[in-house]
Amino acid sequence: MKKTNLATGRGGRVVATCFRCLFVIPMLLLGCFGATSAAAQTQQALSRVSLDAPDATVITVFQAIQQQTGCSFVYNTSDIDTDRKVSLSVHDEPLQAVLDKLFAGSDIAYTLRDKHIVLSKKAKNSPPHSAQGGVTGVIKDDKGMPLVGATVLIKGTTTGAAADIDGNFSLPQAKPGDTLEISLIGYTKQELPVSGSAPLSVVMHEDNEVLDAVVVTALGIKRSEKALTYNVQEVAGDIVNTVKDANFMNSLSGKVAGLQINASASGVGGSTRVVMRGVKSISGNNNALYVIDGIPMPDLRSSQTEGTYETPDGGDFEGISNLNPEDIESMTVLSGATAAALYGSQGANGVIVITTKKGEEGRVRVNYANNTTFSSPFVMPQFQNIYGTEATAPSMSWGTKLSTPTSYDPSDFFQTGFEETNAISVSGGTRVNQSYFSAASLNSRGIIPNNVYNRYNFTFRNTTQLIKDKLTLDLGASYMRQYKRNPLVQGLYHNPLIPIYLFPRGDDISKYEVYERYDATAGYMKQFWPLEFITGVENPWWITNRELFENTAHRYTFNATLKWDIADWITLTGRVRTDNMVMNYTRKIYASSDKLFASEYGNYQNNKIHHNNLYADALLSINKSFFDDKFSLSFNLGASILDDKNDGEGFEGHLATLANKFSVYNVDMSHSQTKPYADRYHDQTQAVYATAQLGYNGMVYLDVTARNEWASQLAFTPHMNIFYPSVGLSAVISSMADLSKAGISFLKVRASYAEVGNAPQRFITGVNTPLQTGGIVSSDSYAPAVNLTPERTKSFEVGLNAKFLGNKIWTDVTYYNTNTYNQLFSYDAPPSTGYKRAYINAGKVNNWGIEAVVGYKNKWRDFSWSTNVNFSMNRNEVKELVPEGTRDVAGNLVTVDEVNMDYGGYRMKVKKGGSIGAFGDFYVTGLKTDDQGRIYVDPNTNTVTTDPNTWLYGGNTEARFRLGWNNRFSYKGVNLGVLFDARIGGQGVSATQALMDRWGASQDSADARENGGVWISEDQKVPDARVFYANNGNGLSMLSHYVYSMTNVRLRELTLGYDLPSRWFNDKIGMTVSLVGRNLWMLYNKAPFDPEITASTGTYYQGLDYFMQPSARTIGFSVRLQF
Repeated sequence: MKKTNLATGRGGRVVATCFRCLFVIPMLLLGCFGATSAAAQTQQALSRVSLDAPDATVITVFQAIQQQTGCSFVYNTSDIDTDRKVSLSVHDEPLQAVLDKLFAGSDIAYTLRDKHIVLSKKAKNSPPHSAQGGVTGVIKDDKGMPLVGATVLIKGTTTGAAADIDGNFSLPQAKPGDTLEISLIGYTKQELPVSGSAPLSVVMHEDNEVLDAVVVTALGIKRSEKALTYNVQEVAGDIVNTVKDANFMNSLSGKVAGLQINASASGVGGSTRVVMRGVKSISGNNNALYVIDGIPMPDLRSSQTEGTYETPDGGDFEGISNLNPEDIESMTVLSGATAAALYGSQGANGVIVITTKKGEEGRVRVNYANNTTFSSPFVMPQFQNIYGTEATAPSMSWGTKLSTPTSYDPSDFFQTGFEETNAISVSGGTRVNQSYFSAASLNSRGIIPNNVYNRYNFTFRNTTQLIKDKLTLDLGASYMRQYKRNPLVQGLYHNPLIPIYLFPRGDDISKYEVYERYDATAGYMKQFWPLEFITGVENPWWITNRELFENTAHRYTFNATLKWDIADWITLTGRVRTDNMVMNYTRKIYASSDKLFASEYGNYQNNKIHHNNLYADALLSINKSFFDDKFSLSFNLGASILDDKNDGEGFEGHLATLANKFSVYNVDMSHSQTKPYADRYHDQTQAVYATAQLGYNGMVYLDVTARNEWASQLAFTPHMNIFYPSVGLSAVISSMADLSKAGISFLKVRASYAEVGNAPQRFITGVNTPLQTGGIVSSDSYAPAVNLTPERTKSFEVGLNAKFLGNKIWTDVTYYNTNTYNQLFSYDAPPSTGYKRAYINAGKVNNWGIEAVVGYKNKWRDFSWSTNVNFSMNRNEVKELVPEGTRDVAGNLVTVDEVNMDYGGYRMKVKKGGSIGAFGDFYVTGLKTDDQGRIYVDPNTNTVTTDPNTWLYGGNTEARFRLGWNNRFSYKGVNLGVLFDARIGGQGVSATQALMDRWGASQDSADARENGGVWISEDQKVPDARVFYANNGNGLSMLSHYVYSMTNVRLRELTLGYDLPSRWFNDKIGMTVSLVGRNLWMLYNKAPFDPEITASTGTYYQGLDYFMQPSARTIGFSVRLQF
């Protein structure tokens, strides 16, 4: 059994001490600040004011109230005379009573909204325009909440009214032909014509340009957007709910600059590969970290495809894929190392911060959403149907030309897939207690028969103030159940696409749809399939119905957050979350399947996994302004612990005596194919961290963060702790100088530097005894890597954020450069060590690139248009592997010139000057060449020969550039969304095309026969196409002939929706209906597969198509209701 390594000892004592200190520090700080004056003590009473201001200006009173309560005044300067003198004397009175006295006898009305006091003019009693005029109505926000205090004015006059507590207003002076101006601070101003006396229903939308946007960053800390010193991109929750995907991350494709998203070829519910700013680690994880409500989420990613044989046991899944997207309020993409530095080794590859919905104050609101889509294959190879079956090779299509083309079409095998999602949520509460509940079901089937994915989610969240305005408790719980069957990725075995694609064109496939026949002698049904293709290829319907791969998972989480508002400038927050999953994976291969997979009675596998993840942290936050608000300080100090346990066990084996009796008691325990399964580990990470931001006059901001981490993967090494620092600086140029004459409404420049890293893989720093089945000790042993240090990425970025022409045009541009050191390499250990292999730190990988977004938005009366184009590029280069002359700790010379991952005739190579992993260089085998480098054609036979020992550079799978163009149009409730995206550059290979050519099933093979042979160069031709394509062997022998550009341009998403007028439902229901589509049109693509899907969401095995499940085109509709 492998040992469990925990970073206890020094790290554990430090973290425990830090947790205790976090509760002591607030008391000390309160004492320090409280001793300065008696007035400071009133800050603990957030809603009470003491003030003695004889003959003071209104602005002076505003400042005093703001200092004591933390509430800011929001008003139009034309409405409020801030120089007016008032006299006010109050002692420990409620804020509302103080405001009543301040504005008594004036024409000013006020409204309390969160931490804002919104001021507006009271309506004037003007004489009516006519006895027949008048208009009434109600004003609400886009969530259906009444907007008290909203102002309604008759345009060109001072006549108006203010909305009451229910949002209602009455303006008897208005008459037909007048135009109403409706405004409220923080919302987009509207103009409506008066056409009659019917009540108006006005929906106002928040204007993010009026109030400074707030972004959720690392650890759930909220920061003003203008104060950020690094690149952050925020995404609203509706972005992933408009055109839904079972894994909502796929809905971000093409919408965020620098975010590379590749969906797994496993189909609906599969995992997603998310890489930011290039692959950095040769041996470690390169996928982004997901954080939900400030708490890191376990990856839970399944084993990924590592060869051309079959989909890995357990299917394809990951933790984020089973989240209910309807629970998402917003997402923040932290692509830079500076933004992610506070997460240490977990955030080395970027972070996606997800904020979920919670209950809101007000009446009970119910939301329902249905999304139903239908899917079909999107990108497939081209097949021939004019040449029939070869008489001497009945499984091949090298026969004579048919008099009438066959009607056989491989696409007929696919079924129409569907995905139906139903979600309901209920929200409501009082000022001190709010609750949120949601339930969702996703029922789907894939485009391959008998591929099923079902998921059910339940979530509950309650937020309550245990002590009013002082102590808040946020509790949450969720439960998820999912079932998945036959999630095909690609490969030679258990893949129905191989017999479907290669099926001889002269045969009748319909007779094989009845895939089994009763064998009276055996006493059970047996597979019907007399054809012989490649070893292991079976009847496609037998594969889908009698080789069952099923995965059932239950996942439940509990979380609690306790927030103590010690004063308006200091809070203490404690969070804890437990995330538990139980998964059961079974494989049932029925009797009469190929003997590669089962005995004559069948084969059975049953694995169970228990995964437990516990996270806890404490965070002290200080936000304070000094020297008349010229200086601002935001400081956070915290400590966290993350404990992750996995316990997997099971078995697989051939059935012994009873056909299709899938039970452990029917497994032949003495058979060599009977194997146990075990996967156990226990990781723990402890950390302390701090962040400070100092701002000056809203113009300049300095950011500093530090994190010290103890990781169990570094147990038994002298470097158990890892230190991660970062520093950033931003300057808001538009606040320093008036740039309005140049059309610039906002301009900010920023720069930052950070260091993050990856801990090494678990278990390698201690002594391990590798055991094989039966207790046999393996000779493939590794020396304990007691001198390892973690990988370290040093990152620098500079950027610019600008807005023009009243914020109608905006742009964000970032340049970054990262270097990752201390890569982990294994090498042949000297015999004197007694070990076969050993590890060493070395190497340097560089990534640099550009991320840019430019957007435009405008509104012309009832018509609005917003558009943005995002652009990203990344260049990856291995600067160094193991330097020449490097010696290990024992003084032995270590040489690693290159690292190769071979998959038959396809090799991914890492060497100095090349690039790595998902963006890696690949090499392929091809045909023998002569001394001049030309393909050698035998002059006697006119044939060519493969050369398996010569590796030819095939290309690089990395895209040179990525582009996305997103458009949204709106006119009187009609909404149109259009998203195009493009990938420019990169190469991949298709063994699918190679084998289709060999079997004579491809359109290329038919064209070669029509053209009298295959052209292999501009002046070389092999006349016998069949003989030439026979060199493809198992599909990997001649891949140099099957390298394709992966450049592609597509219409990624299209939506057309209509917001039905609420008056149709007596203003009781809001309803939106939409038509939705994804992957509707491929404008350009030369590859016989979709370059944007992948057989592996890990680091390697990219760009290789071996009968990969095709991507899907989806078309459907959605309905959303709000009560």
